[in-house]
Amino acid sequence: MFKKILIANRGEIAVRIIRACREMGIQTVAVYSTADKEALHTLLADEAICIGPAPAKESYLNMERIISACIATKADAIHAGFGFLSENSKFVDMCAKCNITFIGPSANVIHKMGNKAEARRTMIEALVPVVPGTKEPVYTAKDGIKFADEIGYPVIIKASSGGGGKGMRIVEDHNSFEQQFNTAQIESVNAFGDNTMYIEKYVQNPRHIEFQILADKYGNVIQLGERDCSIQRHHQKLIEESPSIAISNELRKKMGDTAILAAKAANYENAGTIEFLLDKSGEFYFIEMNTRIQVEHTVTETVTGIDLVQEQIKIAMGEPLSIKQEQVILNGHSIECRINAENPKKNFTPSPGKITNLHIPGGKGVRIDTALFHGYTIPAVYDSMIAKVIVHDKSREKAINKMRSVLGEFIIEGIDTNIDFQYEILSHADFQSGDISTDFISQTFLDNSN
Repeated sequence: MFKKILIANRGEIAVRIIRACREMGIQTVAVYSTADKEALHTLLADEAICIGPAPAKESYLNMERIISACIATKADAIHAGFGFLSENSKFVDMCAKCNITFIGPSANVIHKMGNKAEARRTMIEALVPVVPGTKEPVYTAKDGIKFADEIGYPVIIKASSGGGGKGMRIVEDHNSFEQQFNTAQIESVNAFGDNTMYIEKYVQNPRHIEFQILADKYGNVIQLGERDCSIQRHHQKLIEESPSIAISNELRKKMGDTAILAAKAANYENAGTIEFLLDKSGEFYFIEMNTRIQVEHTVTETVTGIDLVQEQIKIAMGEPLSIKQEQVILNGHSIECRINAENPKKNFTPSPGKITNLHIPGGKGVRIDTALFHGYTIPAVYDSMIAKVIVHDKSREKAINKMRSVLGEFIIEGIDTNIDFQYEILSHADFQSGDISTDFISQTFLDNSN
């Protein structure tokens, strides 16, 4: 049993983990940068330690300072949430060398699945369907263009170490390939320090469907249903829901079994997500595995009644899964909207600043995960997501109506947010009918988002 856990993160996910620990009777340690001295996670934890200046590389990405904070406070384990060090195999190795439990998979699994080219090879060997693409890393535009010409356009260039849409470009034809490749590669080097690229056939107008999995130390693996994450801007998710309107019970079983197969092929342990693209014909393809808790884990919690963060902690403590596959039932429909401090009318430009007025909605079937409070100043140096609105109801139609009601009541003044933009998406006829894909925002709201 862990007595104390250090949370190597900030914002709403740090608050979420602190609350889960509190319910389990586990003490918590918050780490914070100088910009987050008065942040909610710092105030809620049992202990708090400053680990450096505002820039993430000097604080939330500073492995030595976080490890030192863990040792100084005698914490048993570290939960890194999502982002920052949550998928950094070097950090996980450091934890192991210092006899600190990392709440997540092993360094080897994180390294293998974090490298998209290696992950593809692993899935191909396990007979998991993948999008046609390069089997080996690509380092030059000259090599890349040969492959692209062979499989036909459009193709998508991706950074092997990428995430969040960085180092990613869609190429429509031969003539534009070289420039797009070089641009993506430079972006990858700047963001991840890695010039390794790979190329896939671009699946046009797909849905982004992901399956939540849990795996313990004893080889038990279950899946907790799907999340439809097709509403994206700049390759970043904006609205997620569970279950997906596009998935039949038969297809859910098939994709869920494939997700379990993929997790077992990776020798996975703890909570993770298998991500697929689903095309118009019903064919699906593995695209990547996220070796951490995800932003949108909340919709799975809402429809299954399972606390994923607490399950992560139990697995890390060596407990076997307490849930069997046949006990997983998707109840009703859940939707999450990510609330960002940004201006959708100015190409989603971030909008940090002080919250001058705040009203957070509530009610039956409404959950708000946030670290906001009246008078809080949103720093300019971190991700723009400031809240997650999650609703649950008996049907998708009722959940959409509930979400529109909640967004209409949510007041955040002093900064720009995407609340009105989210409301506009939810009110669109195609979204309400479920006729959506990953291109929905770019095709439907292009004029509004540029």
